[in-house]
Amino acid sequence: MSMREREFWELLEEVFGRSYGRSLSRDQRLFKLNDRTVVEALADGEEPRVVWNVLCDQMDIPDSRRWGKDHNAPPMPAR
Repeated sequence: MSMREREFWELLEEVFGRSYGRSLSRDQRLFKLNDRTVVEALADGEEPRVVWNVLCDQMDIPDSRRWGKDHNAPPMPAR
């Protein structure tokens, strides 16, 4: 089972907070995803789990906080 975009947005709000998370999604450039924002990368069809991991890596979010309280890490998509 892969991560759905809805789950991505839920985790974004849980880990970063609603206002800051939404701001990050529009403003933070993700260097590993061709300098696109979260919103741009998702709109271009990037897997939500890939976008999530790149954002968390760039923001130094440790694995212990990355998946929130009630979420399990979904498997990485096959490439």
